[in-house]
Amino acid sequence: MSQSKEYYMGLPYNRLIQEMHDESGHYFYGRILELDGCQSTADTLEELNESLNEAMEGYVEIKLEKGLPIPEPFVEEKTSGKFLVRIPKSLHRRLAIEAEREGVSLNQYALYKLSR
Repeated sequence: MSQSKEYYMGLPYNRLIQEMHDESGHYFYGRILELDGCQSTADTLEELNESLNEAMEGYVEIKLEKGLPIPEPFVEEKTSGKFLVRIPKSLHRRLAIEAEREGVSLNQYALYKLSR
């Protein structure tokens, strides 16, 4: 059963907002993380939120019209805090050596490297 536009607009989608300073000047860039291509820019945070809402509304309308699936928000309860990654043996060895030099576990060292 297909949900309504109002349903999706009421969901707590994750927004990534960045303050930008580049050759275009000062502005804010934002995107809805779960909705590929749903992004906007604006001069103020208030304008950006309004613009993102409009972009999201258009995204949802088009997906519903075409009968395409619409991702739901990522929720914290669905993430366990762990994931498995296959890496080359040489990288594993190097990371293990670096972790030992730092006096921490490989897991702690990998977390440190990922969070930088």
